[in-house]
Amino acid sequence: MITAQKITREELLEKIFHKDYEELKGQTLRMTRVRIPGKEVCMAHVLNPSDPSIYQNLGLHIGTHEGEDHTGEAIGLIRFTPWEAVVAAADCAMKAADVQIGFMDRFCGTLILTGGLTEVRTAVQEVVRFFRDDLHFETAEVTVN
Repeated sequence: MITAQKITREELLEKIFHKDYEELKGQTLRMTRVRIPGKEVCMAHVLNPSDPSIYQNLGLHIGTHEGEDHTGEAIGLIRFTPWEAVVAAADCAMKAADVQIGFMDRFCGTLILTGGLTEVRTAVQEVVRFFRDDLHFETAEVTVN
């Protein structure tokens, strides 16, 4: 088991630059985070909220959904890497069950599905199955709340 430990910025820079750190002290440094996505379904969760604020905070009442009331509908949340996989996932979900796409972001890999609880659960489970069995992605377990 790996345990997280906190280190100071100076300790981090020293670990990164080793001997060069002494020469770099006091200079302006720019650090860039790089993420190398794997083939993974990072999260797959189905919830059945009753509070309208959840739908509003997810933005499911604006844009193309303006004026729609999703209160009482289940929500399926799925997160992917690489992010473009969300397009195939949306297609798979729509073919698997009678669900609507509440939100889809191909730049961050997020898919939000809405619909009846049984339909959303079916769609999320089929997306995870397809990515695991057919595309050989690492997959998270589907959780239901």
